[in-house]
Amino acid sequence: MVRLGDQICEGPLGDVGTKLLHDDERVRIWEVDLRPGEATAPHRHEHDYILIILEGDRIAAVPHIDSAGPSATYIEAEITPGSHVVMKKGGVEAALNVGTKRYYEYLIELKGSG
Repeated sequence: MVRLGDQICEGPLGDVGTKLLHDDERVRIWEVDLRPGEATAPHRHEHDYILIILEGDRIAAVPHIDSAGPSATYIEAEITPGSHVVMKKGGVEAALNVGTKRYYEYLIELKGSG
């Protein structure tokens, strides 16, 4: 379980989101819904993906102990609701809401990139 203040996480890997909304041969769409201080399970991004940020103010990526490369570093960022971010596959981390507001996004995995 990931908590505020953690700079690294460990344990078994789980889902990239909190709820699976759609899954077909081309895309998988997840909901990520985190209250302040709440985190996703540690997970590996097996596909390129797009984040569509709907609510929130601040989010952190807490690297998994097995992370390597750019995803092996703890990062925090201010976010802007209504924005989107295009990401490359390969990260192994947990998302942690370090803000004061609910964090809510759609995460779209692009299966052709796996």
